[in-house]
Amino acid sequence: MNETQKRVAVIGAGIAGLSAAEELARAGFAPVVFDKGRGPGGRTSMRRAPPFEFDHGAQYFTARDEGFVERVRHWQSEGVVAPWTGRIVALASGRVSELREPTLRWVGVPAMNALATRLARELDVRCNTQVSSASFEGGAWRLRNAAGELLGHFELLVATLPLPQAAALFRGQSELAQRAAQVEASPCWAVLVGLHERLAVEFDGAFCHDSGLSWIARNNSKPGRAAGESWVLHATPEWTRAHLELPREQVAARLIDEFARASGVELQPLAHSDAHRWRYALPAPLEPSGPSSVASPAPLAWLDDARALAFAGDGCVGGRVEGAFLSGQAAARALVARG
Repeated sequence: MNETQKRVAVIGAGIAGLSAAEELARAGFAPVVFDKGRGPGGRTSMRRAPPFEFDHGAQYFTARDEGFVERVRHWQSEGVVAPWTGRIVALASGRVSELREPTLRWVGVPAMNALATRLARELDVRCNTQVSSASFEGGAWRLRNAAGELLGHFELLVATLPLPQAAALFRGQSELAQRAAQVEASPCWAVLVGLHERLAVEFDGAFCHDSGLSWIARNNSKPGRAAGESWVLHATPEWTRAHLELPREQVAARLIDEFARASGVELQPLAHSDAHRWRYALPAPLEPSGPSSVASPAPLAWLDDARALAFAGDGCVGGRVEGAFLSGQAAARALVARG
């Protein structure tokens, strides 16, 4: 079989999955991307509650790798990303302090998911499609949805699920699943708040200390956003674990109170509030090792060479957009290189 005729699938339409699919398409394949969500984005997804908008996952991204920096500049020229020049500070018990080192922070325009939308533009992305089973039979992967319907047979497969989910999906099918099961991922409650008036604080984002919050941000301070005063609050992993099963309304109320304690300013009057639980928000990368059939072609992705399966994404490199993008590329290149 010619390489260009091999059937290729990618599970997950976040940055890692789309990056992998783009790289596979560049190599002459025609990858199919499956995602359970309503649209591409993963942790760069956004929420709308007009007139408010919220980047409720990834808040911004940085670029350090030379190749990724060049790509970001290209996206900037297309109007897909822009620097976020808001004032970002440290916040502890109502005391504001400046950060020690300046950081160039990038955001998608007009929302964080613009980056995923751009990557998906020329790809075959099938949303609202959850891959519920994966079995390796006769040299190919059989993927099925929750109804048991066959999604296809694929000779090459990239999985960019959170590694705890990948471990469950591929249990008994690949030794990568055993290593994925060792990865811990911390959860995060995100609260989305819309206000009738501009909040009287002189910062646009803050890393919080001595609080149940780890991060707060004025979402409308980012370029290209709707004008409605919108704030995103991220809880610490510790606070989230302690309140993981709390109803969303109670989570929102408690973290809004945490905001008042941390900043000394009340988030009032409220026009909108909601909460979203990221169950696998903060993965702790684990370098795989083991039998020769399971190799790590780069520290960015894991490869099961014998079964033409690669794991990529946040769980392999940590929860950064740049890492996810490079991880997807590494996974795709490893599968292409194996022939």
